[in-house]
Amino acid sequence: MSLLTPFVWILLILPLFIFASIKSKKINVKYLIFFFLYFLADTYIQYLSKTYISLEFIGLKFAWAGKIISLIFSLIIIFSVGKEDRRAIGFTTQTNSRKQLKFGLLFFFGFLLFDFVFKMILFPKGGTFDLETFAFQSTMPGLTEEIAFRGICLWFLDKVFEPNWNFKGIKFGWGFIIVTVLFGVVHGAVLTPDHQFKFDIVTIVYLTLISSLSVGVLRKFSGNLIYSILGHNCINVMNAVIRIL
Repeated sequence: MSLLTPFVWILLILPLFIFASIKSKKINVKYLIFFFLYFLADTYIQYLSKTYISLEFIGLKFAWAGKIISLIFSLIIIFSVGKEDRRAIGFTTQTNSRKQLKFGLLFFFGFLLFDFVFKMILFPKGGTFDLETFAFQSTMPGLTEEIAFRGICLWFLDKVFEPNWNFKGIKFGWGFIIVTVLFGVVHGAVLTPDHQFKFDIVTIVYLTLISSLSVGVLRKFSGNLIYSILGHNCINVMNAVIRIL
């Protein structure tokens, strides 16, 4: 991945920011700057850690170091704000009403079932069991990416574009849309070290409309990050299991 890749991601979703700015009565520029600074900092922390910190000497091939440093960075930000802001980020054990939580869970598991059937048909099978793969996929991606995307980034963007849409008592706004799409873009577009642009539209659309949307709805309707972290890791573990069937 080229060091310019994060800026490519921002450029790809820039039309959403422009459209949201036009449709919003006002925007908070300060938090927009905070969003971009945090997103870029977290991305480069993970990229540079993966590049320069190797744990292969203890037999680990995944990016444990980058994920752990990213998590520490996010926790520093979370504990630097007040209690109400931490709750808005989703860093709380409190949940929304049982009815709202039930809707979020049903929505997520409905999409998860579709995801499972789809991947059972298309994913290559016959892989071998690897303990590190399962240990990593069941912990780190959900922890770091949910706190980053549907925690801090969503919190910043909800301050930039005030949520005005109400669905079943839950407020949604442009921040939710931007974060949902950004998650897909980050996983499906890359600028290689020799500056070749690779853009997998199928991956972006699928991850945006299935994985990112379902976990995002679960995050909003549960009221905290616990459920979205578990849901995210559930998807990753399911992917790993399917590949070894």
